[in-house]
Amino acid sequence: MEHKTKVNAEEGKQEILITREFDLPLELLFRAHAEPELIEQWMGTKVLKMDSKKHGSWDFEKTDEKGNILFKATGVFHEFIPNRKITRTFEMENAPIGVQLEITEFEKLTDETSKVNIHTIYESVAQRDQVVKFGMEKGINMAHDRMQEVLNKLK
Repeated sequence: MEHKTKVNAEEGKQEILITREFDLPLELLFRAHAEPELIEQWMGTKVLKMDSKKHGSWDFEKTDEKGNILFKATGVFHEFIPNRKITRTFEMENAPIGVQLEITEFEKLTDETSKVNIHTIYESVAQRDQVVKFGMEKGINMAHDRMQEVLNKLK
């Protein structure tokens, strides 16, 4: 089965370009990236902090059933333009991958469809390659599929 989320990781570059069209209005797609309750549903992580504004910060965490932390990530918003663009840093704790810069742009296609374009820049080609080897393409597709399912209930 072909993935709906397209991941372009060009050889020798420090970046990944991700695109996905959704059967969702633009405003709803943006809300999925800005509202903690929605993020928790489609990402499967707990939002500890979400200060959705320029120079605001965010903090996500995923734990197992015993409360052990499996994943923790933090960052700062550098741009937060509703229904248009979010630029933020993303740093995973206890992972050998440095801080990355994510530029996420939202595009209206029709009244009922929209597109997300994510440009992620890593500190080095080696770090970018490591993320790709971790299976991020499969993971982002699973997350985006969940996002579509969660938001279908709100349409």
